[in-house]
Amino acid sequence: MADTRIEHDLIGDKEISNEFYYGVQTARAKENFQISGTTLRVYPDFIKSFAQVKKAAALANARLGLLDSKIADAIYAACDDVYNGKYNDHFVVDMFQGGAGTSTNMNANEVIANVALEKLGHKKGEYQYCHPNNHINLSQSTNDAYPTAIHITLYNKIEKLLASYEELANAFERKAQEFEDVIKMGRTQLQDAVPMTLGQEFGGFAASVRDDIKYLKTAQVACLEVNMGATAIGTGINSHPNYTREIKKALREVTGNEYEISENLIKATPDQSAYLITSSALKISATKIAKICNDLRLLSSGPRDGIAEIKLPAMQPGSSIMPGKVNPVIPEVVGQVCYYIIGQDGCVVLAAEAGQLQLNVFEPVAAYTLFKSLDMLKNALHTFVTLCINGIEANKQTCREYVLKSIGLVTALNPYIGYANSTAIAKEALEKNLKVGDLVVEKGLLTAEQVEKILEPESLIAPREKIKF
Repeated sequence: MADTRIEHDLIGDKEISNEFYYGVQTARAKENFQISGTTLRVYPDFIKSFAQVKKAAALANARLGLLDSKIADAIYAACDDVYNGKYNDHFVVDMFQGGAGTSTNMNANEVIANVALEKLGHKKGEYQYCHPNNHINLSQSTNDAYPTAIHITLYNKIEKLLASYEELANAFERKAQEFEDVIKMGRTQLQDAVPMTLGQEFGGFAASVRDDIKYLKTAQVACLEVNMGATAIGTGINSHPNYTREIKKALREVTGNEYEISENLIKATPDQSAYLITSSALKISATKIAKICNDLRLLSSGPRDGIAEIKLPAMQPGSSIMPGKVNPVIPEVVGQVCYYIIGQDGCVVLAAEAGQLQLNVFEPVAAYTLFKSLDMLKNALHTFVTLCINGIEANKQTCREYVLKSIGLVTALNPYIGYANSTAIAKEALEKNLKVGDLVVEKGLLTAEQVEKILEPESLIAPREKIKF
């Protein structure tokens, strides 16, 4: 076999090494788009999604009598091989590209065509027997195949991320149960407020993560709407009248998920709502998780001259100059991932807004941004759970001491001695470094027994009726 083959496109002839399963259009894109250094093969989930789209299209075309059964069988087998990762190294186009994803679509078309050709007993490049455009791209355009592959990839990446969210929520819930009897001081504006339990605090973290799961599931639903059958702009030119019906069935069959074809393909083709919803859900969640990370850093500050209500696992030495220093490195790195995701939402918004008329050409950067954000967050959450949350310990005595000496306890006395008296007691207790309960007794406002009963810490962490004396 010759070491190279000559392939031809609109621009002209090009020599392609026979070691490559991609063809001339992919080779040109490889030369044109040396931008990010991140090629399609970095995202094998995306390659899998393209294999599913192309297999579903072949199934639909074969069932409509548009594709010879022998060629169709070869395409199915080629798509299965691509799906299983056998040809990932031949997906070489940069994720950043002009042309609204055409180079990515052609990379998939050419690899699948050449794999199918070999299965049919032909050589790479003998496209008269199985052509990247005429057969693999039959009844499609980049403008429906590419966004559909993105939607499938996003759905699957969100599914994996949801498993990490479940892991995080469960970890916080376990800690909430472990710390349910640890009395501590709640704080507002970084000032003492009223008592609570450390378990309640961690339970709040868990509930926040549970809310994020709901937002991400909403994004998943948005990703189930695709525009297959739109072809170029949504009119369905060059597709069979029954193609949308068949491609819907085939997509569901191939993916196992309930994909729907948009009711208005003109609307759906330039529309990037699924990307915006996904990015928004990620931004909301990242904002909240970053806040949790900062709370944990504050609560663990010290270990002797900070709040020090909790102890985070010691993961590594914290300083090249200060012996014995240990830093909260896991909340720090998770926070940085969150800041990255928050910033990337702006990129997705701009990409969605910048499309014109019947197509949005900026889908490649939206896809790249979302894929990277989803993968990073999944890794960060798993790290957060295994290297931080699971190993958190409560400094129970410190937590209780803060409650007993806090000026904030005067809030519980307010219903019994009034706001004005409570304010005066709080001010004097702070100035003289006295306990509020002792001052109330000293001034004859309540008896020691009454104060003790009112200020019992365990009774201050939930609603209760006014005690009658």
